[in-house]
Amino acid sequence: MGGRKGKRKVKQYHLTAVVWKEGRRYVSKCPELGVASFGATPESAQASLKEAVSLFISNAKRLRLLKDVEPSMSSGTRFTTPLEIALA
Repeated sequence: MGGRKGKRKVKQYHLTAVVWKEGRRYVSKCPELGVASFGATPESAQASLKEAVSLFISNAKRLRLLKDVEPSMSSGTRFTTPLEIALA
């Protein structure tokens, strides 16, 4: 009675979402995993990305590939910065 039987430990991942406008839609991407999605608004693009990343992680876990992608999801040092490239 009252034990933790059947309860799974929930693991939280803190990832990055990059969102930009492309035409009439907003594109969203998780650079750590290379997963992308889109939506009509920045919020819907982010919500779609969250669902896509959740599915990606669930599938990686099911296929026993989570250990291959986990290092990119658990790095404590992460930042984003503009990157300008000039080509002739």
